[in-house]
Amino acid sequence: MSTFVDQTSHRIELSSVPKKIISLVPSQTELLADLGLRESLVGITKYCIYPAEVFLSVKHIGGTKTFDIEKIKAIKPDLIIGNKEENPKEHIEALREHFPVWVSNIGNMHEALESIYCIGELTATQGKAADLITSISNDFKKLEEYKNKKHQPKKTLYMIWRKPYMAAGGDTFISDMLYRCGFDNVLYYQNRYPELDARQIKELNPEVILLSSEPYPYQEKHVKEFQAICPYAKVMRVEGEYFSWYGSRLLSATNYFKQLQDKIFNHQD
Repeated sequence: MSTFVDQTSHRIELSSVPKKIISLVPSQTELLADLGLRESLVGITKYCIYPAEVFLSVKHIGGTKTFDIEKIKAIKPDLIIGNKEENPKEHIEALREHFPVWVSNIGNMHEALESIYCIGELTATQGKAADLITSISNDFKKLEEYKNKKHQPKKTLYMIWRKPYMAAGGDTFISDMLYRCGFDNVLYYQNRYPELDARQIKELNPEVILLSSEPYPYQEKHVKEFQAICPYAKVMRVEGEYFSWYGSRLLSATNYFKQLQDKIFNHQD
């Protein structure tokens, strides 16, 4: 029997390496697949769209906040992997009455890399997890050097929702990614995802407004909406997965961030 402690300080015990794993989080589903565990995945959410072959072949157990506990019971998993922010606490507690549930709690890069290694330990894929962590760390060191070639960080507002407007505060993983890209989060001193109105957005006076593709699917047509609020800001739609997915997606995030830096800062180079 092996004992593990998750990122919420909850202890779980596993009698053997899990062969039937359910993932309740899209970014962690992708990570499990990249650790070579596609055959062990027996349940995922309807939002776990990557890798495509996993999405098409593995049983869906509902959404990240609305998963079907009875479906999960019927599968009888050896291990369930969730996330504190994305999965409701009461649902996680209900599952813990029947199964070992390991929950991540991620607000920055350090915690993201820690979760990757912990999941590697849980699934006996420590070697692959360690290699992945090394590659991600090296890529972000290069991004830091690339960022330092740019000029003063720009005051940035990162939008995640519409009606009501919601943006990423300073204690989020998104905010940590913004910093690593060379952007200064104008909501750094606010927690989680504050609601804003047009007047407040204007008063924040951001130099850059980034419209995320998720969870709200901002489109190019929304650029004009924000341009009207802040006429002098640079408004852009961005791929939210690179800012909010904290698994193996980090491996490809740095190239995207470099391209984004070039678009934002090119007039200063």
